[in-house]
Amino acid sequence: MDNILLLLSLWAMAGYASLQTAAEPPEACPERLVGDERRRTCPRPCVQDKDCGSKRQCLCDGQCGLSCVAPGRTCPWPLPPGSNLVPSLLSPTPSFSLLSPTPSFSALLEVRCVPGYVLPSGLDAAIRRCQGDRQWSGDDPICTVEPPSPDVSCPLPKEVTETFSINGTSAPGTTIRYTCLFGELVGNSENVCTDKLTWQYPHPICQRVWCPAPQEVNHGYLVAVQRSEYEVGDDIYYLCKKNFLLDGPNRVSCQPNGTWTTVPYCRARCPIPAERSRVLIGGLKRWPYDMTDSVVPHGENVTFYCKHPRKQCSLPSTQTCFDGLLSAPSCYLEPTWLQYKLFPHRLVSEIEACSPADLE
Repeated sequence: MDNILLLLSLWAMAGYASLQTAAEPPEACPERLVGDERRRTCPRPCVQDKDCGSKRQCLCDGQCGLSCVAPGRTCPWPLPPGSNLVPSLLSPTPSFSLLSPTPSFSALLEVRCVPGYVLPSGLDAAIRRCQGDRQWSGDDPICTVEPPSPDVSCPLPKEVTETFSINGTSAPGTTIRYTCLFGELVGNSENVCTDKLTWQYPHPICQRVWCPAPQEVNHGYLVAVQRSEYEVGDDIYYLCKKNFLLDGPNRVSCQPNGTWTTVPYCRARCPIPAERSRVLIGGLKRWPYDMTDSVVPHGENVTFYCKHPRKQCSLPSTQTCFDGLLSAPSCYLEPTWLQYKLFPHRLVSEIEACSPADLE
């Protein structure tokens, strides 16, 4: 009995609200659209409730304007499953059934897309209204795949990307490091992209670097366009005069720090300090006078032969020519002219080499 009384009370209140609404003048409503309606039918037009008879009221019905509508008319609910759509009622006006409420005239329906999809309008949601023809207003929304978000980053001007090698990304909150492609960096070598998509510091600059005129090399000359300053990356070449050997690279380059790479030397040949004894050069025993001008080039190894202090055998001792200087080892004794002429086979360079046992 209590439940029946409660239902009757609710019905009475709903009826009173409907009568009160009908007694009030209708709110501003748009003019009825004729000839360009998106709806197939519109209810009978009206100006006030008495134009509609006892079972209908003069209500605003969207594009149809003021129309004779039965307030209890309902729209389909629940809606059939849509592709990537999520519908929900915002202001349902249930019909008189507490067990199965259905949206009635003027109820609002919100349609949203599932994550990853968007409405063509770009809005977050579409709002549809239950109309007097028992249909929801507007077209059925279509959700499409959400386009990838634009690359959000701090801008890097063309003059920066053409001047520096950039290490790092320019996304908000990240740090980049600058390296000059040419020249010397002036300013901050690091920068931070802020949340406002601006750089925390001004971009640095690359100051142009020059190398001074290259140094001269003794006994050599350089091949280059004579200038007072050279740009980074410029190359010059060195050559040595006759009888001198180039020690180092023949090409040097202007570096980003304003200095040249290693400059070579021109080294002199060495006279062989032996006349009447054979020496070992390049794996061959040779008389000094068999060598052109009795000299060897810079860096050449020359092996002399020394006599064992107690035995009749020879010991090798090697010396290296360095820029015109080649000294005989202290153990070497130059044969006399008579030894060389009368007993050439007894010269130290000609006798048997000492064995490992002789060296113990």
